Amino acid sequence: MDIDDYRALMSAFPTGVAVVTSIDENAEPRGATCSSLCSVTLTPPTLLVCLTTRSSTLAAIRDSGRFGVNLLHARARRTAEIFATPVDDRFGQVPWKQLGQGGVPWLIRDAFAVADCRVAGLSAVGSHTIVLGRVAGTHSSPAVPLLYGLRQFSRWIPEEGA
Repeated sequence: MDIDDYRALMSAFPTGVAVVTSIDENAEPRGATCSSLCSVTLTPPTLLVCLTTRSSTLAAIRDSGRFGVNLLHARARRTAEIFATPVDDRFGQVPWKQLGQGGVPWLIRDAFAVADCRVAGLSAVGSHTIVLGRVAGTHSSPAVPLLYGLRQFSRWIPEEGA
């Protein structure tokens, strides 16, 4: 299989954009932009994310056993870009707070919804690791989500009257 053909196939499938966050062993926040996210089951509420196996965010998730899924709104493109590239002090560039006492980082300006998850399983596949998370709690407010497809960011445009 040609990698460019596969990349073109997957870029034709638009998806929401999230920043997956955790706290490392030194109590420092870690995070990475992620568009590989889906619901697995409602009972118990479980989702999955896929992260690069060499990611410091994944290392923090392994160590803490917890992670947050911050769903970004349409005005959060800059934040998606910050967490998708090797930028120093990502969390110094965006407002955030911990969700609950000692919880996972919540991007309070850029996420319209956040899920607080406990690791339910990990599985390495090629260059990435699938992380299953049991959702322990959520916080959300209405907003238009940020999307990524055809190698560009966009926004959801709801149908009129819907």
